[in-house]
Amino acid sequence: MTGPSPATRILGWGGGVPVSRPVLPPLEEFVQRLEGVWASAWLTNNGPCVQELERALAHELQVPHVVLVANGTLALQLAIRALGFRDSVVTTAFSFVATASSLVWEGCRPIFVDVEPDYFTIDPAAVDAAIGPETRGILATHVYGNPCDVEALEKIATKHGLPILYDAAHTFGATYRGRPVAAFGDAATLSFHATKIFHTVEGGAVVTADPNLAERVRRQRAFGEARPMEYQQVGINAKLSEVHAAMGLCLLPRVPEFIAARKAVAEAYDRGLASAGALVTRPRIRPGTTWNYAYYPVLLQDGEAVHRVQERLRREKVDSRRYFYPSLSDLPYVTATTTPVSRTAADRALCLPLWAGLETSRAEAIAGLVLEALTPG
Repeated sequence: MTGPSPATRILGWGGGVPVSRPVLPPLEEFVQRLEGVWASAWLTNNGPCVQELERALAHELQVPHVVLVANGTLALQLAIRALGFRDSVVTTAFSFVATASSLVWEGCRPIFVDVEPDYFTIDPAAVDAAIGPETRGILATHVYGNPCDVEALEKIATKHGLPILYDAAHTFGATYRGRPVAAFGDAATLSFHATKIFHTVEGGAVVTADPNLAERVRRQRAFGEARPMEYQQVGINAKLSEVHAAMGLCLLPRVPEFIAARKAVAEAYDRGLASAGALVTRPRIRPGTTWNYAYYPVLLQDGEAVHRVQERLRREKVDSRRYFYPSLSDLPYVTATTTPVSRTAADRALCLPLWAGLETSRAEAIAGLVLEALTPG
C-alpha cells in the first residue's frame, strides 16, 4: 500500500470515529422555532409544532394519518395494542430487540420465523407456515431500510384475515415502487431517535391509513383521553413534546441532502471494499427500491472474522456495531426457535460507521482497515 496507512488517516481525524452521529440544523434556525414555543408557553399535549409536524410527515409519507409519540418503542407498543394483537403474533427473528420485547411487554407470544437469505427480511413462506388458530397478527421488519416482500405478505395476511404491522424504523426516505416504505401495511411504526436519517432527538410515530386506528393510538398516547377528563380506554403518557417536534420541523426539509451525503459515504465504502471478494459481501436491496442508505452493513465470513475486524477498528478508535445481534429467537425471555438464516446473519453482519458528514476519505480508510483485518500479513 502506498501513501499513509488507513490507521494514520483515521487517527488524524482526532477523537476516533463513532458508528453514527446525529445531524443538527443551524442553531439559529432551531432557536427561531424555540422562540415560538417560548411565546406560546405550550410545551406538550399536542401543541402546534406537533400538529404541524404530523401534517408535514403525512404529506411526506403519502398517508392520511401520522401519530407522533415519544419514541419508536412506544410506537410499536401502542400499535400492537391498537391493532388488537394478543395471543400469538408471527414475527421476524432478525430485527432490533424492541420488535420482540414490545410484543412480550404487551402480553403477546412472539412466534419467530426465519428471514430471506438475500434480503434478511421476513420469509413470507415461513410466515404462512407458522400461522395457526391462535395467531392474531403479523409483525415484520423492513431491515436496514430494505423493504419486506410486501406483496406476498399482504396476500398471506388477507388469506388468513390478519392485520399486518411493519416495524419501519429504518425506512425514512426509502421508497418501494414509488411509494414510501412506511406506507405499507395496516400500520407501520417509525423511530425518530437521534441517530436516524430524520430525527426529533427522541421520538417515533405510528403511520396508518385507518382513521379509527389512528384515533385509538391518539387516545392511548394521552392516558386514554377522548376529550378533556373523559377516559374511554386504557392509555399511557407517550406524547411528543413541542421542543422535540421543533427539531423535526427544522430537519425534515433537509432529508434529501442527508440521504445524498450518506449515499456518497456508502459509495466510498463500496470502492474501498471492491477487492474483498467473498471475504466481504452485502445484503441485496430488493428490486424496485429507492434505498435510503440507513446503514452500511457488511457480511463477513463468520463470527470470528467479525471479532477480528472489530478489534482492528477499535485499535484505531473506530466504532462498529453488530446490528442485529443476537438473533431474536435466542433471547432468554422468549421460546427458543430454530431460525438458521437469522442466526447466521446475526453472526456475520457488522455495520460500519455511516452518517451525513462522514468524509468519504475516512470511509475509504476504514474499508482499508477491514481488509487489513481479514487479510493479515
